[in-house]
Amino acid sequence: MNTTSPARCPAWRKLKAHAASRRGARPGTPFVAVAPGVRLDYSLQRIDRRALELLAQLAAERGFAEWRAALFAGKAISATEGRAARHMDLRAGASAPAEVKSTLLRMKDLSIKIRSENTFKRMINLGIGGSDLGPRLVADAFGDGGLDVRFVANADPLELERALAGAEPVATLVVVVSKSFSTQETLLNAKAARRLGCRTFYAVTANPAAARQFGVDEILPVWDWVGGRFSVWSAAGFSAMCAIGVDAFEEFLSGANEMDRHFFQEPIEKNVPALLGLLGVWNINFLGAGAHAVLPYAHRLRLLPAWLQQLEMESNGKSVDREGRPVGYATCPVVFGAEGTPAQHSFMQHLHQGTQAVPADFIDFSLNDFLSANARAQAAALASGTGGKSLPPHRRHSGKRPSSTLQFDTLDARNLGRLLALYEHKVFTQGVIWNLDSFDQWGVELGKNLARKILKGGK
Repeated sequence: MNTTSPARCPAWRKLKAHAASRRGARPGTPFVAVAPGVRLDYSLQRIDRRALELLAQLAAERGFAEWRAALFAGKAISATEGRAARHMDLRAGASAPAEVKSTLLRMKDLSIKIRSENTFKRMINLGIGGSDLGPRLVADAFGDGGLDVRFVANADPLELERALAGAEPVATLVVVVSKSFSTQETLLNAKAARRLGCRTFYAVTANPAAARQFGVDEILPVWDWVGGRFSVWSAAGFSAMCAIGVDAFEEFLSGANEMDRHFFQEPIEKNVPALLGLLGVWNINFLGAGAHAVLPYAHRLRLLPAWLQQLEMESNGKSVDREGRPVGYATCPVVFGAEGTPAQHSFMQHLHQGTQAVPADFIDFSLNDFLSANARAQAAALASGTGGKSLPPHRRHSGKRPSSTLQFDTLDARNLGRLLALYEHKVFTQGVIWNLDSFDQWGVELGKNLARKILKGGK
């Protein structure tokens, strides 16, 4: 497996030289790629066919095909942890491992029972990071009202108090999601929920002994090969399944599986997740972008930017490569965003007239003419600007601000699965190019360990 620095690749040097000729260029060359359910239009990127050829060459020199094959073969590609990243197995349908099928069947049985018997009036999901962001996003997007499902991540007791407000503790099901069953914030909230009168607890964990010691009523397993930020497809998504229903959750898994097959089978020039990753490399490493905006034009996806922040910045926010060497080049940008039309009245002023050109992803679900028109208009305005000398300086826009648009015909659970899997594979592609281990997160541990020391010292 190739673990050399990308900066040593011939294509990297050629891209640097080629980028110098593109810095003043305006977007406008028609570029489109298609994956199941989605059309990627990247015509407004500051890129040309030569740059795309060199990016494909760079991917080949970095061993992209071999790394992708290793990912799908379940090899231990997270070297620092000695782990595989097999989250695709969680949505593989008939091809899924037996343990995945049996757990999914148990999830379905429990979910149907909970939603039909009406014993529980409310469900509280206790988790943080990947045990919260993905399930919260799915439930917020497609919760059908069949069960009142709420999410608590913060150690600030106010979030739990608000989640339990108006609830009968004896009619509240608490789902504790922690792979290790030692996550400080989650256990703090679990103990508080018990003190507040909640009696029924389920656990989603890879440490059943600790869960039993706590006294849970039901255990759903997750496995060592499921990373937290890739776990919404697993039993960590049980609360989301209860919120949206079994049928919708199966559609969610099926959509992701379709994107997996597209990513694994398609050549890089037609591969939507890989292209999105390479466009990011072009903008970050060769055009100097340090941030990336994500703008879903749908209220159902208002939580998508938060999910993406963890996915991208926890995966690739690193400054040493697979061999422990300082990288010497930029890696993950700062990811931010919000639902489209509110963002237009907020930070998008910076996107149009700020001193930094911030690439953006516009996500258009054709929900109505107004939303689609605004998505298209914002992308076009960023690209073309207004440079007329007849305008006063404060009304001029430089343009040349790159963006891509992901266009979907509908917003449903299947397309949400496709979208989340698409971004997962984009992140993996960039990790391969940058020679990063995208599946560890040692930077998260330092502050948590220091907090433990501070708490011990205060006793």
